[in-house]
Amino acid sequence: MKPIAKALGALASAAVLSFVFSGTASAVSGTASYYNDAGYGACGTQINAATELLVAAPAGLWTTPNPNNDPLCRKSIRVTHNGRTITVPIKDKCPSCPTNKIDLSQPAFSQLADTAVGIINVTWEIV
Repeated sequence: MKPIAKALGALASAAVLSFVFSGTASAVSGTASYYNDAGYGACGTQINAATELLVAAPAGLWTTPNPNNDPLCRKSIRVTHNGRTITVPIKDKCPSCPTNKIDLSQPAFSQLADTAVGIINVTWEIV
């Protein structure tokens, strides 16, 4: 049974990746949380999620062993919540996020909702 589950997981990831890079499907319905870490992001540059507008994309969407070279590092995510939309650059990876969840920097999250909420329902797409 495990090989079947693994194969289905791979197919689901492939479908999401196909969506992400084809740009032909509608936005992903999912969730967003926030973080405020500082240091080096997955794209190899200094980040400060407490002060910068940025997003950490789900680990399942990264396609290269060295994330610094991943095509996601040259893209942004457009996020919509309750009629508000922001576009933020992908500068980090969210290792614990399923493929429909993103982790916004604290200032980016604050543009959509009060941080006291913690997690919000969003639609998002890679642009």
